[in-house]
Amino acid sequence: MDTKKIEEHVLGILEAIGEDPNREGLRETPARVARMLEEVLEGTAYSNHEIAEMFGKTFTEESIKDSENAVVIKDITVFSYCEHHLALMYDMHVNVAYVPHGRVLGLSKIARICDMAAKRLQLQERLGRDIAEIISEAAGTTDVGVMIRGCHSCMTARGIKNVSANTVTATYIGAFRDNAELKQLVKFD
Repeated sequence: MDTKKIEEHVLGILEAIGEDPNREGLRETPARVARMLEEVLEGTAYSNHEIAEMFGKTFTEESIKDSENAVVIKDITVFSYCEHHLALMYDMHVNVAYVPHGRVLGLSKIARICDMAAKRLQLQERLGRDIAEIISEAAGTTDVGVMIRGCHSCMTARGIKNVSANTVTATYIGAFRDNAELKQLVKFD
């Protein structure tokens, strides 16, 4: 990420909106914004495949080979930024379920995958797909369900300003596509 270029552009934005970038409260703002973007958009530096490799620590579990057991983690919190307005997507909760085929992911790795996939300019629909693809590769399974609920400041803080609106998206791959019982696992309570 080119933080120096970000600083130059933030300085230009401050000037364009009529602010004095030399006043005390704004002097360090371009550098702060550049560091913030480097942190909150860290996931842009990695492909889904690279994230799967980064957090793909699995454990062999013979007792679940060819079973119908599912691993479910609910209410993983993440935030992201809408690619249309660069607006915050917040109060986001991710539910993930997968059917292991002889291998299980470390539980914290699932939360880390969700977090890293969210650290990109995103659409909520794509975020669900990215998480499903990464979990599928990392866990070695084709059976993954992801449901996300979140608020979008491009809709709550501007435009329509509907502060109570939230968006729910679902992504189902493999057995989750046609199995109502598996779909129930990722639904919000």
